[in-house]
Amino acid sequence: MDKNIICMKWGTKFSSQYVNTLAAMVRRNLKQPYRFICFTDDDTGIESSVEIRPLPELQLDKKLPERGWRKLTILGNQLGDDIKGVGLFLDLDVLILDDLQPFFDCSGKFLIVQEWGFRDKIIGNSSVFRFEIGSHQDILDNFLANGEQIRNTHRNEQAYLSHAINQKGIIEYWDVGWCCSFKRHCLRSFPLCYFVPPRKPVGCKILIFHGNPNPDEVVNGWIGRYGLRAARPAKWINDILTPPK
Repeated sequence: MDKNIICMKWGTKFSSQYVNTLAAMVRRNLKQPYRFICFTDDDTGIESSVEIRPLPELQLDKKLPERGWRKLTILGNQLGDDIKGVGLFLDLDVLILDDLQPFFDCSGKFLIVQEWGFRDKIIGNSSVFRFEIGSHQDILDNFLANGEQIRNTHRNEQAYLSHAINQKGIIEYWDVGWCCSFKRHCLRSFPLCYFVPPRKPVGCKILIFHGNPNPDEVVNGWIGRYGLRAARPAKWINDILTPPK
């Protein structure tokens, strides 16, 4: 089985350092052979060890809010004739805490994070998902043909993706505890958050930063918009982002 770690960078939300940091975390946590591929519209500053591919085209109204729709292009069969096998997609704003091999070893045609706040609904969090490369062109084609209708019925890319994969009867979720939410599983409740650093979730392999804050924002401490969420500096987060040499 060919193993591919795939990420995407477009626009200015994330710098090239996020790609480099993700590549370094993967190197430390995946010992078997793999390819690390970044699809991007700007490769400035990305280290040479990362395979750079052009960002697949997707025509979207620039006035639309960012909802991750561009990630759907990863499902197409035009990623490149030499990219085959299995793809493990990782968002740039995740922290890898443990061995990634189990994400390739477990069975299933499509695996995704089960969205923590919607356990009773079929909604996955697409920060971490595994798929068979080239097997879901139909999902992308449907979006290209019916994008406006899909955007009206699904809030974002991951809601549509989960629905479409479920219709194929192949959606499965990662083992509970493998993928944790920084906001849900690490942040302390108010007012403790102002005095005690975020906890490191036991058994977590990939920590997901959805929404705010981003990983580099909590290294030196972070306070949310209304002050009810905050994070004291956490050494364990800093050690992951900048490991001791």
